[in-house]
Amino acid sequence: MKPIQILELFGGIGAPRCALRNLGIPVKSIDYVEIDEKAVRSYNAMFEKDLSYKTQDVRGWNLKPDILVHGSPCQDFSVAGHQGKASGVERINHGKGADEGSGTRSSLMWETIHIIENMGVWKPRVVIWENVKNVLSKHMKHNFERYLKEMERLGYKNSYEVLDARDFGLPQKRQRVFTISILGGPGFDFSKLKHRPMRPLSEFLDKRYEPCHLVRSPSMLRMIGKKKANFNGTIKTLTENGPCECITTHQDRCPNSGVVKLENGKYRLLTERECWRLMGFSDEDYEAALKVNPSRKGYKNGALYKQAGNSMPVAVLESIFLELKPYIVKQRSILSCIGEKGIRRAEVIDACANTITTRQDRTPAQVVEVMPDLFRYLTEKECWKLMGFTEEDFDNASKANSVPCGKMNRTLYKQAGNSMPVPVLEEIFKNLRL
Repeated sequence: MKPIQILELFGGIGAPRCALRNLGIPVKSIDYVEIDEKAVRSYNAMFEKDLSYKTQDVRGWNLKPDILVHGSPCQDFSVAGHQGKASGVERINHGKGADEGSGTRSSLMWETIHIIENMGVWKPRVVIWENVKNVLSKHMKHNFERYLKEMERLGYKNSYEVLDARDFGLPQKRQRVFTISILGGPGFDFSKLKHRPMRPLSEFLDKRYEPCHLVRSPSMLRMIGKKKANFNGTIKTLTENGPCECITTHQDRCPNSGVVKLENGKYRLLTERECWRLMGFSDEDYEAALKVNPSRKGYKNGALYKQAGNSMPVAVLESIFLELKPYIVKQRSILSCIGEKGIRRAEVIDACANTITTRQDRTPAQVVEVMPDLFRYLTEKECWKLMGFTEEDFDNASKANSVPCGKMNRTLYKQAGNSMPVPVLEEIFKNLRL
């Protein structure tokens, strides 16, 4: 299988690459951009086996990404951040946010737009942007909506949804907006993502911890279990079943992700390793990062806490990549006969589609050109629409004939191909004079 080529901007510790690796999908990172030197160390250590030097031939050299992922800085969007203000006075929801040219960290999102513009025909076929839920607030949404318009101008079909890590097996209250833009369409169907039952928090916790993880600060101890309306008001005591609160970049401040109550009546913070696990990383990933960012004896490892809190949940990305996978044409038997004549042919859809058949991935085939040298199949929903069925009809059939995430639904393709066109029947019935 040809490797998926990804471009990671604001790449952190490589959650997208981890997700693809976990799914067994070959991946090549054609570039990785990250300003945090310690995060770069962790990334290089985690993927050390893939980074060995190889001689390469410049003939046919291809740096075109299949997928561009950017999780631009959230501080100036977030309720927990300054939202574009230099001071804390009246900062909530009234800062510069991500306004272009404002100089805020979150305004770097516009650099992604500029990069895609300059790619020309090398534009990625999929762009994934992740950020905090507050991008949809009334004070921040103008930049979010402008981002969508800019992506539409560049030829992308946008879809977005607030996804919660709890719905993908991780016992963490982490809600983030995922915006998925597909070059030339179709839109991404979030309803088809594979959800998993939330695992108990106890599966992610260790018996081991260091004295530095004990909660000693009087100001923090006062906040444990305290009920207060404002954001800085309380610290939650975690239970075995969970979930914890959102994994943040600091655990030793209020609010944090919660504390564990010990048998002696004391409390401890989540450890660095536990935070990495709760973001979906393996212990092997954590050990690799720890090796190049070692902890000082008696001190918490601020770098590893920060890297976990700034990451995307790996389990959420796994589900997204599974759903993105099936429609891109990669079969040589199809690609080799695009434009050919006869029974072994694959025609590029122009003004109208050819007959909808029971299989889209065999010849004679029809494909949609996404960009030069990149083609996709018609989706199941598109085939149903081209037979005259409504989206409601399709959704009902899809619920009754589900398939594992990341697989083509051959049943729904077959049902569309074997059907009669609904509009034709409508006209017949109108003229029967029954």
